[in-house]
Amino acid sequence: MTAATDPETDLRQAQKAMQAGDFARARQITADVLAGHPGHRDALYMAAVCARYENRHDDAFDRLAELKAASPDYGRAYQEEGHLRRKLGDAPGALAAFERATRYNPSLIASWTAQAELNDQAGRVEAATNAKAQAVRLQGLPRELLAVTNHIHEGRVFRAEEIARAFLRKNPTHVEGMRLLADIGTRLGVQEDAEFLLESAVELDPDNIQLRLDYIQVLRKRQKFSDALEQAKILMAREPGNPVFQSHYAIESMQAGDYETALDYFDRILKALPEDPATLVSRGHALKTYGRTEDAIASYRAATKVAPGQGDAWYGLANLKTYAFSEEELTRMEAQAASPDIDHMSRIHIAFALGKAHEDRKNHNKAFEAYALGNALKHQTVRYTTEQMQAEFDLQKSICTQDLFKAQSGKGCPAPDPIFILGLPRAGSTLIEQVLASHPQVDGTLELPNILSLAHRLRGRKQLTDRERYPRVLHELSAKDLKALGEEYIETTRIHRQGAPFFTDKMPNNFRHIGLIHLILPNARIIDARRNPMDCCWSGYKQLFAEGQEFTYSLDDIGHYYRGYVDLMDHWDRVLPEDRILRVQHEDVLDDLESQVRRILDYCGLPFDAACVDFHKTDRAVRTASSEQVRRPINKSGLEQWRPYEAHLEPLKAALGPDLAPQ
Repeated sequence: MTAATDPETDLRQAQKAMQAGDFARARQITADVLAGHPGHRDALYMAAVCARYENRHDDAFDRLAELKAASPDYGRAYQEEGHLRRKLGDAPGALAAFERATRYNPSLIASWTAQAELNDQAGRVEAATNAKAQAVRLQGLPRELLAVTNHIHEGRVFRAEEIARAFLRKNPTHVEGMRLLADIGTRLGVQEDAEFLLESAVELDPDNIQLRLDYIQVLRKRQKFSDALEQAKILMAREPGNPVFQSHYAIESMQAGDYETALDYFDRILKALPEDPATLVSRGHALKTYGRTEDAIASYRAATKVAPGQGDAWYGLANLKTYAFSEEELTRMEAQAASPDIDHMSRIHIAFALGKAHEDRKNHNKAFEAYALGNALKHQTVRYTTEQMQAEFDLQKSICTQDLFKAQSGKGCPAPDPIFILGLPRAGSTLIEQVLASHPQVDGTLELPNILSLAHRLRGRKQLTDRERYPRVLHELSAKDLKALGEEYIETTRIHRQGAPFFTDKMPNNFRHIGLIHLILPNARIIDARRNPMDCCWSGYKQLFAEGQEFTYSLDDIGHYYRGYVDLMDHWDRVLPEDRILRVQHEDVLDDLESQVRRILDYCGLPFDAACVDFHKTDRAVRTASSEQVRRPINKSGLEQWRPYEAHLEPLKAALGPDLAPQ
């Protein structure tokens, strides 16, 4: 066997050898595979199993450490660790490993069974009963759906979709099949399909709590906050004192803008569960968004005290941007970062928080080390590639031509209501939104997903076999189609408005779909929020986003993305009517706020209002990472924050290229 051999073929032979009990042969095969493909997930896993069966326990732990470093959310790695620790008599360690295994992959029957047995032996009856119930539930699933669950949680989403669709063709009303296909749709970004499936499944099985919880989550992702709140109310009516249901009701109330109710219910939960860290963190998020910063800090800090490994509590403090960690807090965070027991996401949160703590102390080398670790850990969990994104940019340029816009002009929905603010995250778009939302004729909303959802729908189901369907389909849409899509956008975003004639949509990624926006909403305003490339990219690299923006977790990726963004915006300037897009440079806003405010308002056809200059006095919920900054007067503290890190930023400069990066 040579390293050039197909590893999948070789590993099938290793698996057969293991099933036959020939672990020495399996060990040799996996060693050969790893020689040619270091870090190969399945080879490392099989090597660890072989080492356990051959009583090479240190080797087994070494292989598992490599495996968890390469694939930190691979459930089978922790299941194998559980088997190994249990064999060595470490029951607490085994239980912790099996629990983590099912957190990452809830389809692992062996891990649930082991949890049931270990909890039973320790006298934890309720935990044992719950774990056994999960094992029994999984054993009762059709084998196809068990396979689907496993494929989903091991990253083989398209294979999972293939099996789930085949199963549902034969069993069209199987609610668990529908739930799993909805989960796949959510992971692929096709939220409208997921919503339809879950809505149908809930009608078929209204007492299925997991279905309704999944349905709430999808409604929230689609920003149908009032619908999500109604579903949460149904759960509350079922069992008003259930802390899980109360938590969902509080979260959905917060999303719907009812912060008083949200905070009331978080407080109710904390009366029953006084030190519940997840509730303390959620309460902190609500208080932060509501503008009660000091109370938010107290809630986050309480969570760090009761659960020092609760990474999102530490990051909640860091993400305020204005909070300074004490020396004692820094020491506690560093202790957690060194602990082998915290989960992968908490490790990411703490790394980003440590970056902020060291940066505040002007210890820039340590800060960069922490940010780089957080980004590297996060990068392991995303599927983003620069090549795929560049192909999307190139498609827009090759298909969305002047000929397209000439042929399709004068169509679409004529409503002038939307003001799109787009570009890259951390480019000053929240400041522009706050300026506009301070005007009495403009409702400030959110980063609305509606345009992205329309683009997904236009792509259709053949995303792999017909990558050009969208935007090619824009040439084929009739005037009626274009108008209907624009009207749909206006109607589906109405829930976020308060009655003003205009509203903002601050989804940054919409710059990739300006052609679609122009065709379906020809009178909408489009503002390109732009910031110095190095400042923008460095600020994005330091930010851990709640979801999306997967290009930010590598200096190379974010540099290439910024370059692609500038190139695509240049294309839109060439092919669209002159002055269709207003470019607002962040540094110009900082230099001369009033002039830029007047320029923005003129472009939007709005009369000047002094409240827009005093934007920091506007009382509204702000849900982005810049929420604290826009509650303060204009300042230039964010300029050239990358300079102290310049020695580490050569990969970013190389990706940006000589025309964008300083030389």
